[in-house]
Amino acid sequence: MPLGAMPRALFYVAPGRAELRAVEPRKRSAGVEICLVRTCWSGLSRGTERLVFQGRLPPSEWQRMRAPFQEGDFPFPVKYGYSAVGRVERGPPDLVGRHVFCLYPHQDQFEVEAAALVPLSEGVPLRRAILSANLETALNVIWDSGAAPGDRITIIGGGIVGLLVCYLAAALPGAEVTLVDIASGRAEIAHLFGAHFAAPEDAPGEADIVIHASGSPQGLALALELAGTEGTIVEASWFGDQTVGLPLGAAFHSRRLRLIASQVGMVATARRARWTHRRRLEKAVSLLRDDRLDRLVTHEVGFDDLAGQIAGLLKPGAPGLMAAVRYRAE
Repeated sequence: MPLGAMPRALFYVAPGRAELRAVEPRKRSAGVEICLVRTCWSGLSRGTERLVFQGRLPPSEWQRMRAPFQEGDFPFPVKYGYSAVGRVERGPPDLVGRHVFCLYPHQDQFEVEAAALVPLSEGVPLRRAILSANLETALNVIWDSGAAPGDRITIIGGGIVGLLVCYLAAALPGAEVTLVDIASGRAEIAHLFGAHFAAPEDAPGEADIVIHASGSPQGLALALELAGTEGTIVEASWFGDQTVGLPLGAAFHSRRLRLIASQVGMVATARRARWTHRRRLEKAVSLLRDDRLDRLVTHEVGFDDLAGQIAGLLKPGAPGLMAAVRYRAE
């Protein structure tokens, strides 16, 4: 697509239906430096985008769940997404020609404030950089959990967020980290990151911290079972409009378990006084210099084909992990 032509973006237009649409340039604010970014890759976030695609966001969360550069209103039609990597074609001299990450939807080129762009660290491949937003989420989960060196940490759910939490937790000195998943194929990645792996029926108990990221009510119930006395359970999944029942009888109170929610919209409480959203995202981008993380990007689809293939990529139980949307050779 010629630079400067009418941009195209993916829109979710009805439950289970998406299409590419031409979009008007965003309105500019006076005195704000604007960059033109030509997209190279974007990442399809299966958890949240599946709920958007299916129209399963509860009305109470429509405002809180807006993406930073979303167009349209929930439920439909909406331009949604938050994991774009591209090259700055026009803007301040210190950014022109640089590759950047932006919390932007799936769109082939876009204009955005320079302050919204995070330059990529040296040595981070563009395709891997689509993990930035999910790694930021995982970093916030670790902070919310209070995980520390030596802790016994169990992560339930080997999706993209669960595996990135596993990656960060396994780097804590002396931590005993176990990834729990029904898919045995996740074991290889867990071991690559330096963690153990277990099927749900074999998962070890007495964990100091259990992080639930499976998106399954059964997984959350298992998290309560695996936590040791006065242990912490962090709910990192989001169930959208689904009501979840929990076994809060039995030993839940006598074991004094602590169940907390983690959500990337706010910086973790313990860090909020000193960490901004910008600082947290910059840190996530800087943590991507590890070749092992390439194993998490398992699928690739061309932008022109995205609307036609997205139902298969987002269907429950779809194989693989992160899907990369390819825009152009770089």
